[in-house]
Amino acid sequence: MDFPRQPAAQQPKSPVDSSQSMPYYGLCFVGGALSSSIRWIKTPLDNVKCNMQVYPSIYPSFRQGLVVIYRSEGVRGLYRGLVPTVLAYGTQTGVKYGMYEVMKSKITSLINDDQVVREYRGLIYVASAACAEAVADVLMCPWEMLKVRTQTDPTFPKKFLHGLRLISTEPSFPFGSLAPLMCRQLPSTIVNFYTFENTVNLIYKHGLKKPKESCNTMTQLGVTFAAGYGAGFFSTTCSHLPDSLVSLKARPEFANASYVSIIRQVGLWELSTKGLGPRVAITGSVIGFQWLFYDSFKTCLGLGTSGGSEE
Repeated sequence: MDFPRQPAAQQPKSPVDSSQSMPYYGLCFVGGALSSSIRWIKTPLDNVKCNMQVYPSIYPSFRQGLVVIYRSEGVRGLYRGLVPTVLAYGTQTGVKYGMYEVMKSKITSLINDDQVVREYRGLIYVASAACAEAVADVLMCPWEMLKVRTQTDPTFPKKFLHGLRLISTEPSFPFGSLAPLMCRQLPSTIVNFYTFENTVNLIYKHGLKKPKESCNTMTQLGVTFAAGYGAGFFSTTCSHLPDSLVSLKARPEFANASYVSIIRQVGLWELSTKGLGPRVAITGSVIGFQWLFYDSFKTCLGLGTSGGSEE
């Protein structure tokens, strides 16, 4: 990602400006948190996906899953778990985008060598994304546990406060799912940011064949969405196995089982493929729209779009 450009005389040569202020990072957090709103709208798809992973015999396909939930609980049932979804992904996405900007800037500042930064910018993307997601996952984990439990356990309270009070009495709360959550989120976010940054650079260099600064705002946002959607597809596919494990931990019979035991009982292929289609439809498109929303927010505030600044 690039940062707001300084006057030409002060413009650094490195691909990352390391002199940003806390207000800038705060705005990146706000933009990231608001960009998660697309995830809230798609709660019914997430609901079906989780139940397909947990109860594949009852929800054998995405279409049938929608029908089963709608017939038994109506529209309210499709949006079951909306409040913890908002809390989980609002927190996670805001911290992820904000911390990514912070870490990338700080790492570049520590290196303090333009040539080294350009040569190893891929590693800077990876390290920054990993650090940002690790912090985000800790804050996300309690709400993600509550979300999955609310969506997949028919005996669990559907009201947010009632569910929170109940799950807070369980010994595994609030970080019982942190390990599989990180196994899901860390590779997903690393692939997401690495793919996005490099795809944006490739589009400007080989597709449009001109620097980002010479393109108008709509073109830049189009590049953002294209790169974001591609990043979403790859990041979703590589993280589906741990996502299935997070969902299955909500089943009572797997609550105290080890992840190795779950893999042996359910099967690696089943865990890697069941619910993948709807998850790509949800998360792949969500990530594309998140990048678009995030960059639109930054553009409205005069902060510019992300990526595409490398020579």
